Amino acid sequence: MSRARDFANLAGSADAGGLTGKNILINGGQTVAQRGTSTSMAHDGTTDAFGVDRFRISMGGTHEQLDGTFAQVTDHPLSVSGKSSKWTTGTAESSYDSDEYFYFAQLIEAQNVQHLQYGGSNAQSVTLSFYVKSSVTGTFACNLYKPDNTLRIINKTYAISSANTWEKKTITFPADTGGGGINNDNGQGLYAVWHLAAGSGSVGGGSNGAWKTYGGLTDWADGQATNAVATTAGATWQVTDCQLEVGEQATPFEHRSFADEMIRCQRYYQEIASGSTYFAGNGLGTSNIIVGIPLATSMRATPSIKQNGYTFHRSGNVNSAGANPSVSNFAYDIGRNAVGVRISGWASNNTDEVAYNVTPATEVLTFEAEL
Repeated sequence: MSRARDFANLAGSADAGGLTGKNILINGGQTVAQRGTSTSMAHDGTTDAFGVDRFRISMGGTHEQLDGTFAQVTDHPLSVSGKSSKWTTGTAESSYDSDEYFYFAQLIEAQNVQHLQYGGSNAQSVTLSFYVKSSVTGTFACNLYKPDNTLRIINKTYAISSANTWEKKTITFPADTGGGGINNDNGQGLYAVWHLAAGSGSVGGGSNGAWKTYGGLTDWADGQATNAVATTAGATWQVTDCQLEVGEQATPFEHRSFADEMIRCQRYYQEIASGSTYFAGNGLGTSNIIVGIPLATSMRATPSIKQNGYTFHRSGNVNSAGANPSVSNFAYDIGRNAVGVRISGWASNNTDEVAYNVTPATEVLTFEAEL
């Protein structure tokens, strides 16, 4: 057997999952869900949210009735214990207005797609593959959207043929040689988007089948031909094993370890659960303490910090009433994988302190640096 055949077998091996690192998407198997396994969404409430890590679902325009849940579920086309992401419509939209749109997406960091070489003669085609299951049949659109330099977009469609049945879909997007390319930085590089519904104002712009300069909303979901996921109470749409790879052929899904997927996800979001977690701190002036909090990995950018009920107490002051000082960003040290947090509202007297948390286990301290 030739060495070329050996390499070809490795790339296509279901056991090996293909060549390591081929999947541009993170958490394509929908396994990591740091924020929880279910999110409620509504036209008059949460309209943009993450479910499993790195994947978000968004409602745009003036939805008047639509609500539902976006959840990680144990339902998979190949594994009895595999995961997928599932949208379930609660209250349906009575009619789908022209400005309305509804989609599921992952935003990809620009540094992670430099090998696509967009904007030049060496640009690469890519193939998106995934399993999808829906109670609604019809024609759905997927797009790639490039927000850097000249905005560029391409849509392609796939058909769901059988209701409530897992189907594997493969979509190849040609290389984009125009538009100035993707900046080599930590910003938004490329969107991978699955459309669930799109009003008449979101289709017909000419982006279906070929790259073009983004001309506005009419290009966003060009080719989407059904809105029944949003207009049918109880409708479901779910997806798993999402893979975006270089080339014109889909290879078997790249199975990464849970630990590997988790650390990739923690570049964009991580949290510390409450409990007896100790952090070393130092006094700053007479009313602040600086606490160094280690991170699991270097984050994409300076994270936003949210207490979410997380309470700090000074060592030796555990039982004191009303010990709930405020927390604010103070510094960020990417080299040491740590965030320095200023905790205000304490009389520190400029002496060393130790702060730790004794709040209920349902409360968390979160760090977010999403795209």
